[in-house]
Amino acid sequence: MKKWVQKAIVQKVISYLPLGNKINYLFQKYVTKGVNLGDEYFYDRLEHAKEHLTNYSKYSGWVVPRVTLEIGTGWYPIVPISLFLVGAEKIYSVDITFLTSKERIKTTIDKFIECYTAGLLGGYIPFLPEKFEVLKRLHSDYEMISLEVILKQLNIIYLIEDARQLSLADESIDLVNSNNTFEHIYPDILLSILKQFKRVVKKDNGIMSHSIDMSDHFAHFDNTINIYNFLQYSPSKWKWIDNSIQPQSRLRFYDYVGMYQELGIPITEHSYRKGNVDELKSITLDKEFVVKPLEEVAISHCLLVSDMKTTKA
Repeated sequence: MKKWVQKAIVQKVISYLPLGNKINYLFQKYVTKGVNLGDEYFYDRLEHAKEHLTNYSKYSGWVVPRVTLEIGTGWYPIVPISLFLVGAEKIYSVDITFLTSKERIKTTIDKFIECYTAGLLGGYIPFLPEKFEVLKRLHSDYEMISLEVILKQLNIIYLIEDARQLSLADESIDLVNSNNTFEHIYPDILLSILKQFKRVVKKDNGIMSHSIDMSDHFAHFDNTINIYNFLQYSPSKWKWIDNSIQPQSRLRFYDYVGMYQELGIPITEHSYRKGNVDELKSITLDKEFVVKPLEEVAISHCLLVSDMKTTKA
């Protein structure tokens, strides 16, 4: 049995259990090793932070967003801490479940200290020395400080709520961002979330910047399949394979563009990876994915940037 099938079965079972997210974390930590914070993941998220800040500065005219919102931060708050280091005053993170912990935040801070010591941090974000001093003080006194105090000093506010019903005020956010999160949200839910993002982001200088990974995430774990493997299954079959612990919507680039158009959210700038059409051809695509040219279906990653000044009323 292939590794991805084994993982799919285990996560499917876990999804029906109480405390499924905690069990899945332990499964991935000790079995698949998928949640350990390695350099590759850390620097990938730093690159995302760099992209979001570049996009914000480019279109807002301001260097640093004062108030930010991220959806799906996950276990390690790399982008939120990056935003703190450049001077953001309020950094909201919304998720249906609180996935991080004091231990995982410590692991994240350790990585920032290592990055700084190696002389690499400034190549990613224009961090403020005084903010990094705060991080170093937290690091040295970490065991004596509560999680609540740590988050307060980092200006990070977790909103554990349904992102379709955000508790934030209208036009209260300078930058809305996400990092490989949209692909885990089913289209009807994502439409409602995007409506909320449109409501809370400022219309004068507010920016949205979203990175999306449209590859089959099981291929990240099992190199015997390619990143298009999941496109061969019909919706009914995929429903049996997919799980609520790490759902995969299978949406393609053109689906996200269509959502933005439907909601009147501008796509001011976009970039994408073309993917590999030859690899795509090795899969017998389900009929759902043969409605567009293969070159469009093959797009594997994208970045969507919205300058909200151009939003239609």
